[in-house]
Amino acid sequence: MNDIIMELPVIALRGLSILPNMIVHFEVSRSKSKLAIEAAMLKDQNIFLLTQRDPDEENPQKDDLYEFGTVAKIKQIVKLSKDSLRIMVEGVYRAHLDNLIMTEPMLKAEVTVYDKVICEIDEVQQAGYVRYLHELLENYAMQNKNFSNELVRQLLEEEDLLKLVDQLCTNIPMDYKQRQVCLEAIDLQMRFEQLAQFMNKEIEMIQITREIQAKVKERVDKNQREYILREQLKVIKEELGEDSNQTDADQFEAQLQLLEASDEVKEKIHKEIERFRNSANMASENGVIRGYVETLLAMPWDKKDEEKVSLKAAQKVLDEDHYGLEKVKERILEYLSVRLLTGKGESPILCLVGPPGTGKSSIARSVARALDKKYVRISLGGVRDEAEIRGHRKTYVGAMPGRIAAALKNAGVKNPVMLLDEVDKASNDHKGDVFSALLEVLDSEQNSKFRDNYIELPVDLSEVLFIATANTLSTIPRPLLDRMEVIEVNSYTENEKMHIAKEHLIPKQIKIHGLKKSQISITDKALDKIIVNYTREAGVRNLERRIGDICRKAAREIVEEDKKNVKIGIKTLEKYLGKEKYIFDEANTKDEIGIVRGLAWTSVGGDTLSVEVNVLPGKGKFELTGQLGDVMKESAHAGISFIRSMSSEYFIPEDFIDTHDIHIHIPEGAVPKDGPSAGVTMATAMISAITGVKVKASVAMTGEITLRGRVLPIGGLKEKLLAAKVAKIKTVVVPEKNRRDVEEMEKEIYQGMDIVYAYTMDDVLKTALVHMPQKPEEDTQTVASQETECE
Repeated sequence: MNDIIMELPVIALRGLSILPNMIVHFEVSRSKSKLAIEAAMLKDQNIFLLTQRDPDEENPQKDDLYEFGTVAKIKQIVKLSKDSLRIMVEGVYRAHLDNLIMTEPMLKAEVTVYDKVICEIDEVQQAGYVRYLHELLENYAMQNKNFSNELVRQLLEEEDLLKLVDQLCTNIPMDYKQRQVCLEAIDLQMRFEQLAQFMNKEIEMIQITREIQAKVKERVDKNQREYILREQLKVIKEELGEDSNQTDADQFEAQLQLLEASDEVKEKIHKEIERFRNSANMASENGVIRGYVETLLAMPWDKKDEEKVSLKAAQKVLDEDHYGLEKVKERILEYLSVRLLTGKGESPILCLVGPPGTGKSSIARSVARALDKKYVRISLGGVRDEAEIRGHRKTYVGAMPGRIAAALKNAGVKNPVMLLDEVDKASNDHKGDVFSALLEVLDSEQNSKFRDNYIELPVDLSEVLFIATANTLSTIPRPLLDRMEVIEVNSYTENEKMHIAKEHLIPKQIKIHGLKKSQISITDKALDKIIVNYTREAGVRNLERRIGDICRKAAREIVEEDKKNVKIGIKTLEKYLGKEKYIFDEANTKDEIGIVRGLAWTSVGGDTLSVEVNVLPGKGKFELTGQLGDVMKESAHAGISFIRSMSSEYFIPEDFIDTHDIHIHIPEGAVPKDGPSAGVTMATAMISAITGVKVKASVAMTGEITLRGRVLPIGGLKEKLLAAKVAKIKTVVVPEKNRRDVEEMEKEIYQGMDIVYAYTMDDVLKTALVHMPQKPEEDTQTVASQETECE
């Protein structure tokens, strides 16, 4: 072999390798390649064709090119467009890239040309190799039907090994990388081995592909046949008026396979699916079974959310959504802590009790968000039928699951947060006891196998986090109450309402009414006035409505008058909300006889009531007015009996009660009033009226009285103290047994007030009266004159 060193212009090929004796057309668009063609045409039309290792490389260097290429002669050039040429070349020699001597403005290389091939194979071996290649070619042509028969005939006639190998490498379809391997094989033995290996691999791949295609075709034909038969069966059934039960049953079976449930549940559902499959001719039964199976498949038997327990995240969510409510938040965080330590822990059953509008219902949604759980709500207000909880038996027309099972189905998991709203407003009638049905639901010992009449399978409620809400506990039966952990959600203080309005209500209403924060502002003094004089409630529902009223009127001003900012202060408040709705009776300015300020609890918070007593000459008549309930009337009678028994202690003449009429009146006569907590107030007012001793104007009181003058504890103390604070009362008398309630309250509730604790009526009178009753002076003079006469 004679090695020839040449300097030739270079074209870098992308995704293409050219062998000697190959005639190929390809397009040229790169400027370097076009310059190389021009250089070749100016000289001897010879050009060096090298393949790029990476076809995407735009500016290839020596390392980006294969070492072996082909010296080719340019046969034809066709201009396709301004930037593109199409050339036809014929490969002449293999060549090795020695050095890239120019890269700009075109590629030019120094190459070693191999004009002869290395052949160390004797004639016998060559003949054997030729025969072997002929056999491979015949096999290949048999497998690849696209290969030209004429070309096969020509190749089979070729007896020269070198020519046969080169022609096969040129004509058999192969990837440019495989063709590059053949190009680099300078030695004929190596070239033969590479070619034989490639052809054997191709034959094997064609056989495998053909087998796969045959199997796919067989399956497609089978599926096609089954599809045609099913369609024919469907048409036949439609003609006969039968439903497509089999298809639906098959779908149910497929869903059952994916269902996360126990074997007992799956077996039950499977039996029902078989019943459904066989009920095609019974339309009424078919519909009932279909509904039942669909319900069972939709229930989350063993499906549950993975708990993402994080105390910090939960604390953050609870604080973001609600201001205050510390006991509720503390209990939820305790529950989370137990879950972290034990991995499970019993789900608590919480009952939030408090006045309307204090955020009881919304706290459940926040708890669900804090625990990253699904949330479902069940309203129990007005529910009277036990079947609403336990469901109807499926034999009844229109039967359906109970509200508990339906809520679990809607949640899609077995461990959601479930809110039982207004549990105190459920009631009973001849259809059953709703509260008794709730006993099983809310009993952690039983609810792991809760039986719904419709579902007929035990439903696990043990992982449900139940939160119940109620306005009062008086209507909830004791056994049901015993199963729940009661947390009182008391009235909000003015300060708490202020915080809630600024942090939650105002931003919420601004967003709802399409305003921006910069377009409206409410001063703190105006907000305080809204809280005190435009709303009277324990919660913040009406406060939110009043803020909404302001936002609506502000939005109108911004649209009509093109205002950029609306500022609401005390002076402009009346323009937006009208006249003040509520005026709290403040403490009396002077001490009076027979008038005592009492403290009362209402469903919308605390209030102060003036108890007035008049003593008139008469025959011992005792009159009560002001729409008083039976309990309050009994307290008044207990008070007068106590006064009669203690008449000598308070220097009241023995016949005074029999010769005078006593009239007790509590103003706002149109408002019904009841309860024992006005007992000490009425007794104090009566003693003041009878003895003529004035009551301090700055004192208010609450407490139940006994016949012996003991002061018993009362409820709703927080609301009562808030009302006293609003009325600017300085001293409040409360029962001694309520001391612990006061100590548990936030100091801001009673800050600025003097709390006096009373065991007996004497403690109350010493605080409330200007001075204790004394023996009248005229009585002393009368006694002295009688003694003189006797003498």
